[in-house]
Amino acid sequence: MSSTSPSTPGLVDDRAPHTPELSVILPCLDEEATIGACIKQVRETLVRHDLSWEIIVADNGSVDQSREIAEGMGVRVVLVERKGYGSALKGGIAAARGKYIVMGDADGSYDFSQIPVFLEKLRSGYDLVVGNRFQGGIQPGAMPLLHQYFGNPLLTGVGRLFFKAPCRDFYCGLRGFTRAAYEHMGLRTTGMEFANEMVVKASLFKMSLCEVPTTLSPDGRRGKSHLRTWHDGWRGLRFLLLYSPRWLFFYPGLALLFAGCAIAIWLLPGPRRIGHISLDIHTLLYAVVAILTGFQAVIFAFFTKVFGITEGLLPEDPRLTRAFRVFNLEKGLLVGAALLTAGIAIAAYSLYLWNRAGFGPMNPVVLVRLVAAVIVSVTLGVEIIFSSFFLSILGVARQ
Repeated sequence: MSSTSPSTPGLVDDRAPHTPELSVILPCLDEEATIGACIKQVRETLVRHDLSWEIIVADNGSVDQSREIAEGMGVRVVLVERKGYGSALKGGIAAARGKYIVMGDADGSYDFSQIPVFLEKLRSGYDLVVGNRFQGGIQPGAMPLLHQYFGNPLLTGVGRLFFKAPCRDFYCGLRGFTRAAYEHMGLRTTGMEFANEMVVKASLFKMSLCEVPTTLSPDGRRGKSHLRTWHDGWRGLRFLLLYSPRWLFFYPGLALLFAGCAIAIWLLPGPRRIGHISLDIHTLLYAVVAILTGFQAVIFAFFTKVFGITEGLLPEDPRLTRAFRVFNLEKGLLVGAALLTAGIAIAAYSLYLWNRAGFGPMNPVVLVRLVAAVIVSVTLGVEIIFSSFFLSILGVARQ
C-alpha cells in the first residue's frame, strides 16, 4: 500500500510514465525529527546533479508524524506492515522503479550529498557499492565504542574470512546497487542482518563490489536507537555461520575427525607415554567420540550445502557437483557396507576371544580396544549408508 502526494518541482511524479534512473530508499520508523532534513538533502543533491530520480520513504509503522512530513514534502511513502529493517527496505525496493537504487537510514547520520559518488560507481559497472565509515570518518558519539572497536570489526572480519568479501564495513547503511543485482541476490532476511546478507550474497554470486568512504554523524532521533547491540549482533553472527557450512560444520568436523583418527590409531596397539603421562583406553574412548562427532559435522556440512543450493539460498558449487559425480549413492552404499562388515567381523572376533576364555572375565584393556573399533566401524558404516540415501533424495529435489 502506498500513498502519493502531488508532484514537486524536480521530483519524478509516481503517476508519470517516465522511469527514473535512480531510486533513493529511506527506511523509516518514528524519524519525525530527521526525516524532513534527510529528504531535503537528498532532493537538493539529486537536483543539483541534474539526475532522473525518485525518493521513496519505506515507513515501517511509525506512530509519530514521520509519514505526514514525508507526504507533505511530495515523496512517495510505502507502508510496510511487517516489522524489521530488512522488511522495510524490501518493501521500499519493491516499489522502486529505478535502474539503480541507493538506500540510507533516515536518522540523519549519513551524508546524502555523496549519493552521486555511489551512482557513478554503479554506472561504471559495479553491482553493489557499500559505504565505509571507517575510511570516511566516524564523528565522536556517532557510533558506540563497543560497536566501533569490537562488534563491527569482529563481524566484518568473520564475513571477510568466511566469504572472501572485499567489504570492510559490513554494516554501513548507505549503499547502492543495481536492480538486476538485487533481484539476483534473492534476499530473505527481515532484520538488521539484511545488510550482512546483501554483502554475503554479492560475494557468493561473484558480483562486482566496491566501497566508497562515507562519513557517520550522530543521529538526530529523539528516542533510543533501533539497533539492539547483543540481540542484533548475535543475529548477524548467526546469519554468517548459517550461510557458511564450511566454517560452521566442515572445518571443525574435519579437525575432530583427523585428530580422533590419529589418536585412535596411535593407541590401538597399546598404551603410550608422553613424558610422565600415560595414555590408554580412556583417551582412546575420547578419540572415538571425536571421530564420530567430527564425521557427523562433516556430513552436516554436505547436507546444509546441498539444501542451501536446492532452496536457492546458496549458489551452485562446481566442486560439490564434481564430488557427487565421483561419490554417488552406490559407492556410498559400498563404503558403508564395507565398514559395517568390518565392524561385525571385529565383534565376531571379540566373541571368539570371549569363547576362548570360557565366557568368563576378560582383560578389560584388550576388550575395550576391540569394542572401540566395533563402535567406530559400525556407526560410521550405518551413517554413511543413511547419508548416501539422504543426499540422493536432496539430489532428486535439485533435479
